[in-house]
Amino acid sequence: GNIFTQQPSYFSDLDETLPTVLQVFNNILHKCGLQCEGASAEPQKLEEKVSVTAGNMPLQELKDIVLYLCDTCTTLWAFLDVFPLASQTFQKHEFCYRLASFYELAIPELESAIKKRQCEDNSVFADLWRRISHSRKKMMEVFHILINQVCLQPILE
Repeated sequence: GNIFTQQPSYFSDLDETLPTVLQVFNNILHKCGLQCEGASAEPQKLEEKVSVTAGNMPLQELKDIVLYLCDTCTTLWAFLDVFPLASQTFQKHEFCYRLASFYELAIPELESAIKKRQCEDNSVFADLWRRISHSRKKMMEVFHILINQVCLQPILE
């Protein structure tokens, strides 16, 4: 058996951890000057009006964001891949909706920012493009696992 069957209280730990995972997506959007639907829509302070976008941020910051996103997506996928039963807990937090709106807002923005940098440094460009593509693929696989577990499996059983 796995650790969750041995220790059912881990499900509540997971439940408490998921808002932090979702906050990662919100932080990335915020750093790119984007606002997420469903995120806590606190009014922005006037002086806090974000003028930094993925397209004009320093290259190092763009690299950090893409690496952070890649690590996060890969970890989420690896976790759900070995433990798909966690999907129900993810869905309690509207994870599919939040992931889809994050994808829709952030990915085109980050891809276009990466393409803009192509002429600056081709090896950096190639690495960032590979990582954003990997992140995109992992997000789709996470979504697929969640939909499969939450929507399709119950129908088939």
